[in-house]
Amino acid sequence: MKHLSDYNFFDPELLVCPYEFYKLAQEQAPIMELPSPRTDAKLFLVTSYDLINEILKDTGVFSSNFSTLLAGIEEQDNELQKISAQGWPQMNTLLTADPPEHERFRALVNKAFSSSRVNKMHNLIEQIVDELIDCFITRSKCEFVSEFAVPLPVKVIAQQLGVPPEDLPKFKKWSDAFIARLGHLLSREEEIECAKDVVAFQHYFHDVIESRKKQPEDDLITDLVQAKMAGERALDTAELLSIIQQILVAGNETVTSALTAGMLLLTKNQEQIGLLQADPSLLENLVEEVLRMESPTAGMWRVVTQDTKLQDIDLKAGSLVMLRFDAANRDPRKFQESERFDVRRHNASNHLSFGHGIHFCLGAMLARKEMHIAYKRLLLRIKNIRLASEGYQYLPNVLMRTLKHLYIEFDKV
Repeated sequence: MKHLSDYNFFDPELLVCPYEFYKLAQEQAPIMELPSPRTDAKLFLVTSYDLINEILKDTGVFSSNFSTLLAGIEEQDNELQKISAQGWPQMNTLLTADPPEHERFRALVNKAFSSSRVNKMHNLIEQIVDELIDCFITRSKCEFVSEFAVPLPVKVIAQQLGVPPEDLPKFKKWSDAFIARLGHLLSREEEIECAKDVVAFQHYFHDVIESRKKQPEDDLITDLVQAKMAGERALDTAELLSIIQQILVAGNETVTSALTAGMLLLTKNQEQIGLLQADPSLLENLVEEVLRMESPTAGMWRVVTQDTKLQDIDLKAGSLVMLRFDAANRDPRKFQESERFDVRRHNASNHLSFGHGIHFCLGAMLARKEMHIAYKRLLLRIKNIRLASEGYQYLPNVLMRTLKHLYIEFDKV
């Protein structure tokens, strides 16, 4: 019988398969202190659905301004400072901004992420999905991550940002760098490489922004450049770069992870594929159940702004709190038989994979649409989907639940 003391949360093997640890944590210590690997601040892990919900609602005590984590690393490293100085400062805009600043950014960006813009993308997404399937369907097998789950959201977000297809590989590289830095577990050499990638991203999109100012186009960056509200100034370059950076990551990395996780779940639960093919109306709930079972954003940071108490645990100002969405979404107090994948689950959409409250994911509507169309077209065009002998492999990451590769075989419909 294992105890919590037998586990190291930052162990790569645990990050790949954390659910046994989460179950123990939820039973014994739904909020627990962890050894902090890269900071002097106290670090707490929260795995309870209700506690995470409580924290997400209290933006006054639990700040989203965790950009100080990265700033603290740079302050101690002259080379990192020199690299970052070649770009623009990291601004707190959406993910890392608190009220009242957050409301300004959210209102401006909402105009660029309207439901009408997302709904107009249906045909584009369907076209990209079918083109990707066409590339591997005659082989009756594929490596699902590289051949489908990565290119689909990257192509969609690149089209929306109005940048050429030949630059798509850069987007993936830059997204990986942003995610790795937030994970807070990099070596110094890896930190330096990621910092260089961030600066390269900034210079690339600075040129795009300047181009849109002179010659507007029908794309997301033009919407952001032109976004204005009564009594508010337009977004400056550093703010625009911060928002585009977050859109780039949210627009492809999380969708890639969710698409791949869903396909793996289907290969392991063949009876669920039968239910979906018999009743396509379940596809919408499939998306929600995939997001619940395999939260692409496994965790997120919060910073305690004042001394407080959470379920009899004292939290001092300056403490870091790691919210584990992937644990909350399997909390048995919220979801019956929480470890079971069920496309007919009645409350699947109550998951926290898109967050909650003011920081609810801006791209949730687009992510759901991409996933829905992808699974619909895949299940219409291929059948008998199964794991290939090469299997699958996860990439350990503190913040993201990500598969490095997933090999599948299938029959053409």
